[in-house]
Order: sequence, then structure tokens, then C-alpha cells
Amino acid sequence: MVAPLEHEYLVMGGANRAKVGRLLGFLASAISGFLVFLLLTAVDIAQKFGWNANVPPALFSLIGAGAVFGALYWVLNKWAWRWPGIGHALKVPNVSGTWDCVGTSMKSDGAVAYEWQAEITIVQSWDKLRIRLVTKTSGSNSISAALAHDSVDGFVLLYHYRNDPKTGAVGLAAHAGCSVMTIAEDLKSATGDYFNGRGRTTFGTMNWKKRN
Repeated sequence: MVAPLEHEYLVMGGANRAKVGRLLGFLASAISGFLVFLLLTAVDIAQKFGWNANVPPALFSLIGAGAVFGALYWVLNKWAWRWPGIGHALKVPNVSGTWDCVGTSMKSDGAVAYEWQAEITIVQSWDKLRIRLVTKTSGSNSISAALAHDSVDGFVLLYHYRNDPKTGAVGLAAHAGCSVMTIAEDLKSATGDYFNGRGRTTFGTMNWKKRN
């Protein structure tokens, strides 16, 4: 099994990441030019006072457009996408945190087969996501995902996952599945369905409540 990692995810209806990258490039160029101007102005003033002011070339590389772009992208990816104004413009909901899950496995005739509980941990940045679900007998990790804004119900989270049973779990096999969850506008609850494929052909519903 490949070690689970955060993966890229699609934001349907959100800001185009390529356009955001171009905007960051423009800002990086402007900021870099301003920093170079300030530095050269400071050197010029120092020389007028007779001070020996030499600027090492390495300093210019630290305030170059490439370095500034990297810093801006890091801040956006790590924190800024969560800030109210920026988050609203990007249209990326913050679903990270811990969720309590109550699941119901259904029979083919629609009757309830059994209920189960799980803890869900979602790790999210602007360009990466990971959904980790853990029950008493197994654990799953998302492989791919997408988020879409629903103008009526809130947000829709679609993800594909791989589930692996814990050591000693009887009658369980590794399998893949997918889930479609509708997340409330306040991002504190979600309801939806899951479908498992080869290895464990089951389906059912899930209800999530945000813990933190």
C-alpha cells in the first residue's frame, strides 16, 4: 500500500488556480521592485553621509521576484486562503478539522443492516487535501477529491478512498469506495452517502458533526 499523503483536489466553481498564480506573479514583481528601490535608496543615502554601504549580490536574490513569489504562495497555501476576505474570493470552504461520524450500512432492499461510528480527520491547505476516516475495525484515506459550492444546501464534497482493515479484523478486506457529502453552509455538519466497490460491496449513509 502506498503511504497516504495529502493530494491535490478540484474546486468546482472556485477561483482558477492558474489565474491566482498569475496574480501572485504580478504582486511578486511589484513587491520585489519596491524592495529593490528601498534598498538602493538606503544605500544612496548612506553614501551621502560618507558611510561605506555595500550591498552583497546575495541580498538581491533574496528579494527577487522568484523569492517573493515563493513566499507569497507559501503564505496563501498555508494560512491566507482561510482568511475571510481571501477565502470568499477563492470560494474554497475550510473543511479541515475533526468530525464525528455516524454511519448506517443499508441492505439492498433499503432496510438498515447496522450502524457504525467513526472519527474523521481532514487536513486541508489551498491546494492539498486528505480525508482520514477511522473506525474500530478499519481506516480509510482519500485518494482524490473535489469540492463544489451548492447555492441551496452549502457545499458538496466528493471523494474517492481506499479502506484497509485493522490487524485482527475478521471478515473484512481492503477495498475502494467513494462518498458524496453535502456540507452545511456553516461548515459544522454534513450528510451524504457512501458506496464501496470490489472487496466489500456495501453502501449506506453518513452524518458528520464538526468537533473542532
